[in-house]
Amino acid sequence: MKIAMVSAQASPLAVLGDGPVGRRHVHIAELSAALTREGHDVTVYTRRESRRTPATVETPDGYRVVQVLAGPPKRLQEDDLLPALGDFTRVLRSRWTKDRPDVVHAHFWSSGLASLLAAKDLGIPVVQTFHTLGAGDADRTRVERMIAKQAGQVVATSSDEVLSLTRLGMPRVRASVVSGGVDPAKFTVEGESARRTARHRIVSVGIPGADVVITALAALPETELVLAGSLTAEDARRLRGTAERAGVAGRMRTAGWVPRADLPALLRSADIVVCAPRSDPSGLVPLEAMACGVSVVAASVGVLTETVIDGVTGSLVSPGNPKELVGALRRLLSDASSRETFGVAARDRVQARYSWDRVAVECARAYASAVQEAPTRV
Repeated sequence: MKIAMVSAQASPLAVLGDGPVGRRHVHIAELSAALTREGHDVTVYTRRESRRTPATVETPDGYRVVQVLAGPPKRLQEDDLLPALGDFTRVLRSRWTKDRPDVVHAHFWSSGLASLLAAKDLGIPVVQTFHTLGAGDADRTRVERMIAKQAGQVVATSSDEVLSLTRLGMPRVRASVVSGGVDPAKFTVEGESARRTARHRIVSVGIPGADVVITALAALPETELVLAGSLTAEDARRLRGTAERAGVAGRMRTAGWVPRADLPALLRSADIVVCAPRSDPSGLVPLEAMACGVSVVAASVGVLTETVIDGVTGSLVSPGNPKELVGALRRLLSDASSRETFGVAARDRVQARYSWDRVAVECARAYASAVQEAPTRV
């Protein structure tokens, strides 16, 4: 199948570089590589952010990346992206008129809007993945409602997202749930572990929910916390202030952005990996920890309620509840046997359900449904 992967905001080429990489970039890169391994012809269309990079790149994983010059050749914030979508859409339509893909898979609302406009009247089905929804943003919600209604299929990351989309008017029959994935060959139980300086270690990757984890640390003696992820100066000041007020500044370390090659060692060094956002996250970090055989304590939101099985692969707690988080962490830190049991079950679950190859197969199933339904849809 010839697949056009559209991601105006997140280029998979970032994963091939040595700078900070977002979870969205990883998702596009890993899914494109896995689909290519399955025998599909994949072209990723993204916005060009530098004139120094070539317009077309053939990646080592076999898929190609077309960098479209739309708007200024620099990284744009989401709010500044909309004016560039006109040029982006025109290039997509021109290319697809000459070289028609079998299906388009658009990622994020902006790419969905551009893809639907570009594919209009060309008879090309569009599959949409939002990753996150703009709850509270009325203008964005209107666009998401239009995309959800017009897309041939919607690949949601969780059942909660499907429920939200049906409330926007999307027919439930056109939705499927496919979470993110992990590469079990890169994230393994065996291998080096980062050095630790306390009896117990908790690792939290990403800024959302970090304040709750820091607050919980005050009730966990002989435990250090490592916060990984890119921090703005404002984030760093805020989190350091939270740690000082909780009296745990000496037991908290901010690791900043961790290269993907070093992330497995950091995760393996933890007794527990915590993912405690108040809203639906990407869900990749818990999967990576589970692949490393590490117990996960996660907030019961979005995709986390489906990837983490409470009492089997880890523990789920109410979002934004430090007291409940402390209870779950205390129980696991005091019980090495449970941590080991959870870790084994977590690794098994990842291998059975969350490899990128399996994600690719499930996405291809959604593509086939969209292609089959395209001629009869009105």
